[in-house]
Amino acid sequence: MAKSVQEGQAVSAGEAIGLIRSCRPRVRTADGTAAESAGLGIEGSWQGSSWSGRLRNAGSSTVRIKEIVLFAGRLPYPPETGLYAEGFQKLSQYCGTLAAPTCLGTYSDRDHCRLPQTPGAFTVYNLLLLSPPAGGFLLMAAASCRRFSAEFRIFPDQRVEVVLDAESRPIPPGAQWDLEEFFAQAGADREDLLGALAERIQHNHPRLSYPRIPAGWCSWYHYYADVTEADILANLDAISARIPALKYVQIDDGFQARMGDWLTPGTAFSGGVQRLCEEIRARGFEPALWVAPFIAEEDSAVFREHPDWFISDDSGKPLRSDLVSNGGWRRAPWYALDGTHPGVQDHFEALFRSLRTDWGCSYFKLDANFWGALHGGRFHDPEATRVEAYRRGMEAVLRGAGDAFVLGCNAPMWPSLGRVHGMRVTDDIGRRWRNFQQIARELFHRNWQNGRLWMNDPDCACLVDCRNQQATPDEYRFHATMIYASGGMILSGDNLAALPEERMQLLRKLLPPTGQAARFEDASFRVGAADRPGGRAYCVFNWEDAAVEPEIRLPRPARIRDLWTDTDLGAHEGVFRLPPLPAHSGAVLECTWL
Repeated sequence: MAKSVQEGQAVSAGEAIGLIRSCRPRVRTADGTAAESAGLGIEGSWQGSSWSGRLRNAGSSTVRIKEIVLFAGRLPYPPETGLYAEGFQKLSQYCGTLAAPTCLGTYSDRDHCRLPQTPGAFTVYNLLLLSPPAGGFLLMAAASCRRFSAEFRIFPDQRVEVVLDAESRPIPPGAQWDLEEFFAQAGADREDLLGALAERIQHNHPRLSYPRIPAGWCSWYHYYADVTEADILANLDAISARIPALKYVQIDDGFQARMGDWLTPGTAFSGGVQRLCEEIRARGFEPALWVAPFIAEEDSAVFREHPDWFISDDSGKPLRSDLVSNGGWRRAPWYALDGTHPGVQDHFEALFRSLRTDWGCSYFKLDANFWGALHGGRFHDPEATRVEAYRRGMEAVLRGAGDAFVLGCNAPMWPSLGRVHGMRVTDDIGRRWRNFQQIARELFHRNWQNGRLWMNDPDCACLVDCRNQQATPDEYRFHATMIYASGGMILSGDNLAALPEERMQLLRKLLPPTGQAARFEDASFRVGAADRPGGRAYCVFNWEDAAVEPEIRLPRPARIRDLWTDTDLGAHEGVFRLPPLPAHSGAVLECTWL
C-alpha cells in the first residue's frame, strides 16, 4: 500500500511508478474460488514502461474468470489531482479530479450505454492521465485491446483498480491466455507521454494506412434523414463548380429502406443508390456511404430472415438492445448482429464487397459500431468476449471493403485499434457556441491519436446557421480553427449550393488537410502549434466571453500571416502579442522562419 499523503504535502507524479510496478497482478474468478486453489497463475514482467503477461490454468477444472487485477492501491496524490480519462466508446470522456471525476461531454458509459459498474467506484476505460498539483503527469493505459477491455475504477478515498474485464469467460485446464499490455509512465510533458503510449499501441496494433486524408462533403448536418437524391445532386453540382477539392460525396443515412437492409433504397432514392454512386464517379468524385453494419431494426429483412445471426438473450432469442443498453436513436429498438457468427461474417464481407465493387463506394462511414460490442447478451462463440466479437466483425467488413477507406463512428475506442483507417473522436457537431466548446475540448484531448492510431475525424465543418441553430461569425471562426487544429479529416456539413462566398472562402482555407494535429501547451487549449515545412502554424483560441490579447512564443524569428484574414502581421521574434481576439473566436497564425 502506498504511503499516505499528509495535508499540504507535495507529491510529484513519478512517486506512483514504484508502487504500480511492485503490485502483483491477481485473478478474480466468477464464482469467488481462490485462484491458487484453482491452479490459476499469472506470469508477467516489465520491459521499460510496459508490462505484459499471461494467465495459466494449471488445475484440473475449467474456471470462469471474472477479471484480472493488474493494479490495486491508493495512489500517493491529493484529492485535487487533475484527471483525464477515456471512455469505452467515443461519446464518453472524463475529466475533473481524482476525488471528483466527471463526464466531459453529455454521454457517459454508465448512463448512456448502461455499462455494468462496480458499486462505489467511478469507472473509466483504457486510459487514465493524472496531473498532481506538485507537477508532472502519470499515465496509465492499456497498450493493446485484442480480447479484454481495461477498466480503471476510482474510489472516493483515491484508491484505484486497473482490471481487465474477462467477462466470466472459461479457461480450460492446461490453457493459457495472453493478457493485454499495460503501460505506466510518469513525466513532465503530457504530449510526450501520450506519444510514448502511441508507440506501444502501434507496436501491438499497427495503424491501417491509407494513401491520403479524406476531404469531402456530408449530407447529414443539413438534410439529416430527410435527404433526397435531388439534394445530393444539387450539392454535387456546387462541389464541382465551387470547391472540387472535396473529393468524397458522403450519403449519410436516409438512403436505405430499413436499418439493416443497406442494399435496398428508400422512397427518396427511387432511382437507386447504385445509380447515384455511378453518377458521382462519372463526375470525377468518389461516392461515400454511411452504413451501420452491426445493427438492424425488427422490420428489416435481415432480422426476419436470419434471427440466429443476432446477439441473443438467455432464452436464445435476439436481444433487444434497449433492455441492456441504449436502444438506438432512430427506428429503434435495434438488435445487434453477432460478429462471432460465421453467417454474419459472410454477410458483412459480401455486403461491403458489393458496395465497393458493384456500387463503386470508396469510403464507408460505419456508425453505431458500439452495438457490435454490446454487453449483456450471448454470442455464437460462447468463449468470445465482446471485444473479440466486434473485432471479428470488423475483420469481415475490411475484407469486403478492400481498398476503401473505413471510418469508425459511435465506436468502441480501444477495440477499434487496427480495425479502422479513421475515427470520429467527438460528439455530433451543432451550430451553437456551447456545442463548439464541448466538441473542441473533446477533440483536443484526443489530438495525440491523429496519425498514430488512426486519422482523426473532428466531425463536419458547419459554417452557417441551419434549422434554428445559430452562431456568430466569430464562433464559426473558432469552429474553423478547431477543424484546422485537428490535423485530421475535413468534411463540409453545409448546403454548398447556398453557402455564401465568404464562408466558402473559409472552407477553402481548410484544404487540403494538413495531417498534423496541433500540440497544445496545456489542457487549457488556448494555444496549439503544429510544425509546417519551413515554419509553424499556431492555433489560438479565445474561450472567454470578452476579447483577449493572447501571446505566442516564437523559438526563432518569423514572418507571421493571419490565415483567416490574409493579413501580413510582419516579422517578429520572441514573444508576439496578437491583436485583440474577439470573444468566442479563433485564429490561425502561419509563421515562416526567417
